[in-house]
Amino acid sequence: MSHFNIPTREEVSTSNQEIFDNLEKAVGFVPNLYASFTHSEPALGNYLQFQGGKTSLSNREKEVVSLVVSQVNECTYCQSAHTTIGKLNGFSEAQILELRQGYFSTDAKLDALVKLAKAITLNKGKVDGTTLDSFFSAGYSKGTVVDVILAVGSKTVMNYLHNLTQIAIDFPVAQELETIEA
Repeated sequence: MSHFNIPTREEVSTSNQEIFDNLEKAVGFVPNLYASFTHSEPALGNYLQFQGGKTSLSNREKEVVSLVVSQVNECTYCQSAHTTIGKLNGFSEAQILELRQGYFSTDAKLDALVKLAKAITLNKGKVDGTTLDSFFSAGYSKGTVVDVILAVGSKTVMNYLHNLTQIAIDFPVAQELETIEA
């Protein structure tokens, strides 16, 4: 049993009600995990600003990072949400399963991104030279490395929030996979 409820619009501050309204317009509903941020008054606004910051990563690349990180961090909520979002960004179910397993067979550049995001997450930012060389050889820059680290950090916040709160998943639940190991 979770120690955390899912705050409703009526239970949150006026500023968070505005954010709820914006999420409702953009997504069609307020995802439970976003609502759970409102246990701290400024957290949802702060997180959305961080998550929505400018980046060199495309939407597809952001989904690659989100799927890999969520798998490594064993967050079923985010695996489920990003399976849905990944499909909206053109990934098939089979490709999403590959990404979550730590590789991407049909695109060497995205495969290098998968491997870097996985290594950063598994090894707390300590990445071997071979993984980094492959990332740069695939056409990515040092600036992209920084953006990947920010994306890993952003997704890790969500993963940890769900792993601790265990609030209800309000997306179709993602297929279970074996845990990614180092």
